This record gives sequence, C-alpha cells and structure tokens, in this order.
Amino acid sequence: MNKLTSILLILTFCLSAAAHFLHLDPLIQFILSSIAVIFVAAFLGKATESVAHYAGERLGGFLNATFGNAAELIIAIFLVREGLYDMVKASLTGSIIGNLLLVLGLSIFLGGLKYKTQSFNESLAGMNGSLMTVAVIALFVPAVFLNTHTITENQTKTLSLLVAGILIVSYLAWILFSMITHKDLLTDYSDGAEPDHGEKPKWSKTRSIIYLIAATVMVAFVSEWLVGTLESLTTQFGFSEVFVGAFLVAIIGNAAEHSAAVLLAMKNKIGAAVEIAVGSSLQIALFVAPILVFVSFFSGNTMDIVFTTIELAAIAVAVFISKSITQDGSTNWYEGLLLMAVYCILGVSFFLI
Repeated sequence: MNKLTSILLILTFCLSAAAHFLHLDPLIQFILSSIAVIFVAAFLGKATESVAHYAGERLGGFLNATFGNAAELIIAIFLVREGLYDMVKASLTGSIIGNLLLVLGLSIFLGGLKYKTQSFNESLAGMNGSLMTVAVIALFVPAVFLNTHTITENQTKTLSLLVAGILIVSYLAWILFSMITHKDLLTDYSDGAEPDHGEKPKWSKTRSIIYLIAATVMVAFVSEWLVGTLESLTTQFGFSEVFVGAFLVAIIGNAAEHSAAVLLAMKNKIGAAVEIAVGSSLQIALFVAPILVFVSFFSGNTMDIVFTTIELAAIAVAVFISKSITQDGSTNWYEGLLLMAVYCILGVSFFLI
C-alpha cells in the first residue's frame, strides 16, 4: 500500500470510530463505516496476498477465508446477543450466496477479462462441491422435519445442536483431509511457487502476518460499528429484516474476501480466489453457523438451525450453479457473469419480500 492509501485507511477508520463513540446520526455512521470497510478490506487483501506467497495459494486462501469470516462471526455473535435470530440466519444465508455468486462471480469475470481461460485443481473443485451439498442437506433436513412432523420446540433445539455438532466435526475432518492426509491431491500446481507474473511481496513473512491480524481486528471493529446502525436504517428506509441480513450485513461482513479474491483472480491466481470464495461459504455453513448455535445455547436461549424456505432455496440455487461452473476446474468471464446474474435475481427477490 502506498503512503496516500495508508493515510486514508487510518483516517477513515478514525472517523468511523469517532462517529460511533460520539453517537452521530446513524446514516452518517453507516456511510463512514462503509467507506472505512472498503479501505480496511483492501489492506487485508494485500496482506493476504503477501501471506499466500509464503504459505502457498491454498493455505493463503484458507487463511483469508478464516480471517474474513472472523468479522462475520463477530457480527453474528452481537446479533445473537440481541436475540435477532432471524437476522442472524438471513446474514448467514447472504454470506453463503454472496461468496458463491457475487465474490466468485466477480473474481471469475474480472480474471476472465484479463486471461481467456483460468484453471485450478479439479479435484479440489469436486470436493468443495460435495461439501456444499452436505451443507445444504444439513440445513434442509431440520426444516423439512419441523414443517412435516409435529416436534416440540425442545426437540427442535436438540436436533439443531446435534446437527451443529456433526457439521463442526465434518469441517474439522475436512481440514485434516485437505491440509494433511490428502494435501498433495488438492494442492494447486502453482502452490508454493513464485508468482508467474514476476512480482514479489513487498512485506516480509512476519510483517505480512502482523498486518493480516491487524487488518482483521480493524474489520471486526468497523463491522461492529456498522451493525449498530442497521436497526435504525431498517426502520428509516423500510427495508425488511431478511433483506438487511441477507445482503447488507452479508456484503459488509465479507468485504475482506471480496477484495482479496478479486485481486488474486486478476493476477491469474484463480485457485486462491476460488478457495477464498468457496472456502468462506464452507466455513459459514459448516463451522460459523453451528458455532452460533452453541453460542446461543450457552447464552441461555438456543437458536435453532431451521432456515426459511426462501433462504434454503437461495442457498440451494447458489450451490447448484457454482458447483456446475467450477466442477471442471476451468473458468472464463462469461461463467462469472452468469453467477452475478443469479445473485442479482436473488437480490431483487429478497428486496421485494
């Protein structure tokens, strides 16, 4: 990052903090926090790119998805503490479809404009698709049982806790499988190699990691400040809680992945971009959502894992089209455009309900 960008990063972050602690008008807080998120996300994207150079594209993408979802998790925990479970589920839905359609679509589209065809590990694409299918099944089953059979509220919460536990174990097993036992099978051919565009990271490994952590902390703070304005904005502009959760909260919480994935794709590192977009969705569905169920349980009021029909349909559509496009391990700009088209269709539908 150049000196001007660094100054703007610090300035917008400080202005956002001042607006929050001085309790300025919610709209002003929202605008300042949104601008701050853009600069902080760009900072996180550069730090992640530098870390990916040293760690390899797969691990670098995994780290970015993890650090990026830290903000999403923090936002959701604050919403859980407020008892806004519907908005939590909507934000989780928005995060999944946003990463699979908007982030992945924009990355493939912009990368495809620069490079005619971009390729990545086909085995990894297949495994990611299978995992997302499992996530859809896990979210679909509780909703079906609740709506077709008479089960009590306590039974629903018990089912939610059991499903959440199974998903967490499945995700931890996936990390073991992909990072240790079958690492070679799922590693991109470019992993660990010098970037083919000849660039070298501007920061050392230690500084890159420090900047990555610092940027994540900044994203978490700005996201928290921004979430504090959403209830007022919902009332002022008449947005539905589902739309706010599925699109505004989700886009804000995933701003870090948006910038990082796009930047990597435009440098012909589509493998890392896919790992960020799809890997982030996997983390949300298999780890973040189940963790929130347990967080709510220990808070004294368990949040069930029963999503609405609309949310399940959106997730299923996103998984289906993204799996279809990525399963051959090759992408082009038109496929990215198709993903973004589906995202726009869902966005309009959520806005009108």
